[in-house]
Amino acid sequence: MDLNAIKKRLSQLQTTNNRTSSLWKPQPGKTQIRIVPYSFNKDNPFIELFFHYNLNNRSYLSPISFGRPDPIEEFAQKLKGSGNKEDYQLAKKLEAKMRTFAPVVVRGEERQGVRFWGFGKTVYQELLSIIADPDYGDITDPVNGRDVVVEFITAEESGASFPKTNIRVKPNQTAISDDPDVLELVKTQQEISEIYQELSYDDLTGVLNDWLNPSEDDATEETQVSTADLAASKTVSNTTEAFDELFNS
Repeated sequence: MDLNAIKKRLSQLQTTNNRTSSLWKPQPGKTQIRIVPYSFNKDNPFIELFFHYNLNNRSYLSPISFGRPDPIEEFAQKLKGSGNKEDYQLAKKLEAKMRTFAPVVVRGEERQGVRFWGFGKTVYQELLSIIADPDYGDITDPVNGRDVVVEFITAEESGASFPKTNIRVKPNQTAISDDPDVLELVKTQQEISEIYQELSYDDLTGVLNDWLNPSEDDATEETQVSTADLAASKTVSNTTEAFDELFNS
């Protein structure tokens, strides 16, 4: 028995459990929430993070989220500059994509404390536009802020290719809560870096190398790279040379 593998898997499961309880995802229908100030940046409740998606069937937090170098991003940019169409397509797949998070309290579930709601560019722009509008102002203000109604429409319901999220700000200004226990939960919210682990530069280099050069066992595991990914990586010209030049020279 490989005890190191057992310990590693246990750590992964514990991290997943913590992440699940700390994140909020809207369910089909309408849910009323309150975006609250982020305790670790009082000037801005929105946290922009960058992720590499679908590498070995996992997502990885990019260090560029914190202004630090990222070997996967460096490799993607090198491929973009090769002048080769296939290289460019692979680079677009590899490069980090932004997802924005906001700390929220869900109405009716206030005693679950602050959770993080993650959303894409469209919702982010809409929220920024609302806050920039003097008719609304700072909707996150603990005393005079406003709740937000989030409507999540599944792709099946809308007949579209993707689900849709609509937001509507409530007209009345209200406090987050008059319950001191809830207010304490807001004050003692966790930092988002406790939810998403940032790997070291060397570890991310290993992730990239494994994705470009999967072992036979990895290729057959459901948790590893897909056949489509393998085919894509093999059709790209000079990726091995580019990797070696960037990291092994």
